[in-house]
Amino acid sequence: MTRRRLCVVTTTRADYGLLYWLLREIDDDPELELMLVVTGMHLSTEFGLSVREIECDGFRIHRRIEILLASDSRSAMTRAMGLAMLSFGDALSEDRPDLVVLLGDRFEIVPVALAAVVEGIPVAHLHGGETSRGALDEYFRHAVTKLASIHFPATEPYRQRILQMGEEPDRVFNFGAPGLDHLQRTELLSREALAEALGIPLQRPVAIVTYHPVTSEADETAESQVKALLKALESFPDLFVVFSKANADAQGRTINALLASWCVRHPERGRLFDNLGHRLYLSCLRHLDLMIGNSSSGLIEAPSFHLPVVNIGSRQEGRIQARNVIQVGNDTNAIRQGISRALSPGFRAELVDMHNPYDGFGDGGVSRRIKETLKLIPLDADLMKKRFHVPEF
Repeated sequence: MTRRRLCVVTTTRADYGLLYWLLREIDDDPELELMLVVTGMHLSTEFGLSVREIECDGFRIHRRIEILLASDSRSAMTRAMGLAMLSFGDALSEDRPDLVVLLGDRFEIVPVALAAVVEGIPVAHLHGGETSRGALDEYFRHAVTKLASIHFPATEPYRQRILQMGEEPDRVFNFGAPGLDHLQRTELLSREALAEALGIPLQRPVAIVTYHPVTSEADETAESQVKALLKALESFPDLFVVFSKANADAQGRTINALLASWCVRHPERGRLFDNLGHRLYLSCLRHLDLMIGNSSSGLIEAPSFHLPVVNIGSRQEGRIQARNVIQVGNDTNAIRQGISRALSPGFRAELVDMHNPYDGFGDGGVSRRIKETLKLIPLDADLMKKRFHVPEF
């Protein structure tokens, strides 16, 4: 029996957490061969060298592909994309997998999709159809959708958007968000074990803060926006803050330097982590008091924990939001008001019966359904012949 060979690419701690159970499903299936390619932030010491987490989880890494440069300018992003195109072009030409599996909207995955198409290898794309108008991710995500042949959006409105883009209905599958399989399949830490692992207090409110560059805006806005956030935090002296580093986007290092400086000035109030890993991160969402920042996890994973989220600025503009999200502007006063509301007992009480719109079937089986589709879908010559399907609405 010839096994179907699936090349799955992971670029960051975030997409690895979302892909984790799909990787397990593929790796455990005797009819499939997992070809795991690790690149981007995973291989950077500056961002926690999260490739070690992948190794500790027992996955065999097929390739490590270095593409990041020691700069966070826009030209460095462009060069990294060029390097990814060259490197993945060579790798895919040599490996010849049956499918390339990509998730999300990071700048690193666009050249991978392009290289796969040129090599005649079909692309399967997860989390397409979403919008985040405050980031360059908006361009990257939809570009990959048009380069992909198989689609796994996380909600029905996102599925409809992919159909609006002309993709064929029998190749667009809405099973929900695969990262939410952790709710049923991953044993998270207790509150006490989490506090010990992170070195955080239990006797006071604790927030997790994840703030990424708003790449659709001018570079100089990153510094002013993070300063506004940190100034707002000054108004809550009893609040302890767990900071998670920004991504390796343009101005990401600027953000991380500001966070590190704040923690040095306030050692009793905050800690900055290079990489929490998906188990610790999700445990934070389960046990901490609120989330602040502009990460998609506040909209996708946090609702399942009924966690109040203060979502700052335009980075996630356009994404479906549950009732746990308090949308605020970038100014200090707006952020301050959002935090006050999130910490109020009344707001938390409103979230008790909230449903997560990304949770699909709610049974922890999203990754299994995606894996079965990847295993059984015909890989004939017709798969890569793009037609523009006109949907009937």
